[in-house]
Amino acid sequence: MDSMNLIVAKNIRRLREENKLSMDELSKLSGVSKSMLAQIERGEGNPTLSTLWKLSNGMKVPFDALTVRPKTPYEIVKTSEIQPLLEDNGKVKNYSIFPDDENRRFAVYYLELDKGSYWESEPHLKGTTEFITIFTGCIQICTDGQQFTVAKGESIRFKADKIHSYKNIGDESAILHMILFNP
Repeated sequence: MDSMNLIVAKNIRRLREENKLSMDELSKLSGVSKSMLAQIERGEGNPTLSTLWKLSNGMKVPFDALTVRPKTPYEIVKTSEIQPLLEDNGKVKNYSIFPDDENRRFAVYYLELDKGSYWESEPHLKGTTEFITIFTGCIQICTDGQQFTVAKGESIRFKADKIHSYKNIGDESAILHMILFNP
């Protein structure tokens, strides 16, 4: 893992380039000398909090933007390392694989429904749509006064801004993936 100086260096350079600022321009906007700025961007400097505040104010970005650890362009999620949300006395296990924690407008879940399990969901935000694919088993989904049977190898899409339910009606556990899309 990079040291904080390297994280700050990469963030300052990235933000400066995103804002199409030369080192001279950022130096003038922030009051930090060009030589100090170059040293910081190389990860060689040990900038003070005061210097970082000057740079963040000069670029008109939050201070945290200079210290945030970058996200990698990939992420491996191990279901075995996620604590599931439980329903129906633990017979329904809902694993939040990719929660909507970055305002990406969707979330991805992995669910295991034991034989005979049932779960009724409260309505989601207005306009939310669920996309479900069944990998094993067979479930019954009730929504908006309709009942749908969805089995292995099948998928369903429905508006999820009303009360809806899931029932495992098969002879085995049901495994499914769910994507919630929030417009």
